Amino acid sequence: MYFISCSKDFLNVPVQGQITPDSDPALAEKLVNGVYNSLLNGEAFGGQGDIHGISFITLTEIISDNADKGSTPSDQPGIGDIDNLNLSPTNNFIAAVWTGYFNGIARANQALAALDKSNIDDKTKQKYIGEVKFLRAYFYFNLTRWFGKLPKILRVAVDATDANTNPTFQTRVSVDEIYALIIEDLQAGIENLPLRSGTAVGRISKGTAQALLAKVYLYKKDWQKAYDLANEVINSGQYNLVTDYTKLWRQEDDNSTETIFEVQTGQNNNTDFGVQGYCVWQGVRVGGKGGWSDLGYGFNNPSVNLINSYEPDDIRKSSTIIFIDQSAEHHGTVLFDGFRVPSADSVQNLYYNYKAYHSENKNVERFLGNRDNKQKNLHLLRLGDVILMAAESANELDNQGEAADRLNQIRSRVGLANTTASGKSALREAIYKERRVELAMEHDRWFDLIRTGKAKEAMTANGKTFVEGKNELLPIPSLQIALSGGKLDQNPGY
Repeated sequence: MYFISCSKDFLNVPVQGQITPDSDPALAEKLVNGVYNSLLNGEAFGGQGDIHGISFITLTEIISDNADKGSTPSDQPGIGDIDNLNLSPTNNFIAAVWTGYFNGIARANQALAALDKSNIDDKTKQKYIGEVKFLRAYFYFNLTRWFGKLPKILRVAVDATDANTNPTFQTRVSVDEIYALIIEDLQAGIENLPLRSGTAVGRISKGTAQALLAKVYLYKKDWQKAYDLANEVINSGQYNLVTDYTKLWRQEDDNSTETIFEVQTGQNNNTDFGVQGYCVWQGVRVGGKGGWSDLGYGFNNPSVNLINSYEPDDIRKSSTIIFIDQSAEHHGTVLFDGFRVPSADSVQNLYYNYKAYHSENKNVERFLGNRDNKQKNLHLLRLGDVILMAAESANELDNQGEAADRLNQIRSRVGLANTTASGKSALREAIYKERRVELAMEHDRWFDLIRTGKAKEAMTANGKTFVEGKNELLPIPSLQIALSGGKLDQNPGY
C-alpha cells in the first residue's frame, strides 16, 4: 500500500503540486490506495480523525449491551459517558468519527476526480472507480447510521471560500438522499468489479459490494432486495464458512474463504502497519498486584449481559471473550499462543475482547514490536453475517423454512442443535439472538439494536437509560456546527 497525505480539514483535500493523472498514470492508483489506507485511521485525538480506532470501537460496541468501558473509572471519561449514553455534542470521541469518516470521503472524492482525468485503460479505471465508490458508500453508511442526515459531499472543495460558503459542505440532506447515494455507489461497484476469484487479495470485489448492499436493504426493510443480494453472494461459489469458528479472528484465517470485506495490515518501513490503536486500546490491562507485562489499556470489556446470552457449550463464547482467572489457585488464563494472563489480583478487569487479541509471539503471528499498530486485520463483512441476512429477509418474506435452514447453517458450524423456534415472530427473535452471539464484538451490535427497535429493551436490561427519539442518533459535533456558521442543524434532544 502507498501512503498519501491528506489535509486536516475534511472539506479541503486538493491534489497538490505539478503531478496530474495525465503526467503520472500511477497517481490514480496511488490515490485509490490512499482511500484504502484511510481504513487504518484511528486518531481519536488527531486531525485525521478516527475510522476504526477507539472511537469506532466505543460507538459500535462499548455503547451497546455487548460491552462495558473497562480500564479504570477515571481513564477516558468521554468513553464512559458514551457507555452510559450520556451523549454530548462536545464529546471528543464522537467528533473524531465525524472527522475521520469525512476525511475518508474526501480522499474518495479526490481519487474519483483524479480517475476521471486519468488516461489509464477503461477497464482498470472502472474497477478503481468501483472500489472507491464502495469505500465512499461504506463511510456514508456508518455515518448515517450514527448521525442520520449528513452533508452530501461528492467533490473536493475548490478552495477555502468554496468550502466555507457553498451549502453543499455546510448543510445536511435527508437520510433517504444519503441512502440513495450509498445504493448508487454500491451498484457501481457491483457493475464494475470482478468476482473475488479475479481480485487481488484484500481488494474489494463484486461480492463485497453485493454483501454491503444487502445489509443496506436490510436497514431499509426492503426484504426482497436484501434476500436476492444475500443469496447471490451465498450462491456465487466465491465464499464458504470456515470450519473452525475459533480461528476466524486469528492471523492464520486472514482473507479466508469466509472473508468478504477485511481491512488489510502488514508492515511498512520495518515496523507494524495496522489500524491505529485497535489492539492496544482493547488489550488486557495490568492492575492490582501487577508484576507482568500487560497488553494494553483495558477498554471494551465484554459485558456479563453478553456472557449470559450464549447457550451452554457454545464455543463462540470462549472464542470471543478472554476470561480472567478468579480462582484462589491463581492458575491464570493461557491464550491460544501460550501467553499466560495472570489472575484477577494482577489484572484490572475480568473480561476482555479475544477477537481483538493479536499475539506478540513472533512464531505464531507477525509482530515487529509496535503495539499501537499491530498487524491485526479487521474483519468487517463475512459470509456468516450474510447467511444471517438471508435468514432474516427470508423470514420477513414469510419463508420460514428457508429462514430456519439458514439459521441452522450458522448453528451447525459451532456444534449447536437446530433451532426450535417456529413461526415468524419466534424465528425473528431467534435470528436476532444468533446475530448477537455470532457477530459479538465485531462492531455491528449497536447498529442492529437501533434498526430492529430493540435498543431501549436491551439497554434497560443492561442497566442503561435509553431515550427514545434521541439516542437512536449521536449528536452532531458542536465544533462542526460552529465551523458551518450554524448552518448544520443539531439532532433532536441534544
